[in-house]
Amino acid sequence: MRIGIIGAGQLGQMLGFAARDLGVECVFLDPSDQPPAAACGHVIQRPFDDTMALSELAATCDVVTYEFENVPVEALHRIEDKVAIYPPAGALQHSQDRLAEKKLFDRLGIPLPGYHVIDTRNDLDAAVDKLGLPLVIKTRRLGYDGKGQFVLREQADIDTAWQTLGGNDLIAEQWVPFDYEVSCIGVRNVDGDIVIYPLSHNVHEGGILRTSRSPVDAPALAETAEQYVRTMLEHLDYVGTLALELFVCGDELLANEFAPRVHNSGHWSIEGSATSQFENHLRAILNRPLGSTASVGHAGMVNLIGDIPAAALEIDETHVHDYGKSPRPGRKLGHITVIGEAPAERDKFLDTVYRIVTQSSC
Repeated sequence: MRIGIIGAGQLGQMLGFAARDLGVECVFLDPSDQPPAAACGHVIQRPFDDTMALSELAATCDVVTYEFENVPVEALHRIEDKVAIYPPAGALQHSQDRLAEKKLFDRLGIPLPGYHVIDTRNDLDAAVDKLGLPLVIKTRRLGYDGKGQFVLREQADIDTAWQTLGGNDLIAEQWVPFDYEVSCIGVRNVDGDIVIYPLSHNVHEGGILRTSRSPVDAPALAETAEQYVRTMLEHLDYVGTLALELFVCGDELLANEFAPRVHNSGHWSIEGSATSQFENHLRAILNRPLGSTASVGHAGMVNLIGDIPAAALEIDETHVHDYGKSPRPGRKLGHITVIGEAPAERDKFLDTVYRIVTQSSC
């Protein structure tokens, strides 16, 4: 059995390691030099939309998947009659355009903050009138980890926002004074079986995920989030792992965005769950029985961003994942997972790791 994976970054690497444990071979498509997934499989170093490389994947693999959501949908359409591709291209298409994504949430009855499409400078003024200030202006495509965004706090910022992002397809999002952020990760296989992971409590800094903690002790929120994820998985006839990011506002959940792939906020599942999100993604696309998502203790994860301090490698009783990437400001280079027997123990341990990592990076 052979799986083709479009993208050979750290998510591809973790999929590759999970595939090894399942006795499955992976081959990757990625134009980068020294991509992380080269540690666990052959990498075809060609562009993601390269016709010959895609044909090779289709001809030599039993199924094709992808590890990031900016894969050209047209490229998948070129080979979808030759090999099974999961998650389906339709789900990918929704996730690539914030407007299409929000319309999907509306259609499925999943609550979300107010929004307004911006095509012209006048549309930006209309968004301010409709949604109030502050609000967030985002590019509809290609924005991630805080990129392609502008927080508009007062009227004087309007011209600057337009000068910064004007010329792109934009969308304005209502500013939500949320209590905290969570993500819910679900997996569906070809037969339609579904498993859901416990909620993760996520903290971002500068638009980049910094820490995650799971499980979250909020049964009502978890039940609601699971309902939303199940609805999405079934509506999209989805196969694979899907992550839904949500704002917690009191006892209400508002959808932020979804990712049609394994997700950074679920990295804790490698050590903190009976079956990791990566293994379950592979099980889903191979139509194998899905593994248990039961928690193993209480897990916490700290992202290693920009560099990996030597001190981070010396902390006892942690699980360090080094992606093998060269240091660069803002770049995710690895992560550290901790496991506690109780939430308080986990939180204390995670806070210690976070302090050591961030102080050593200064």
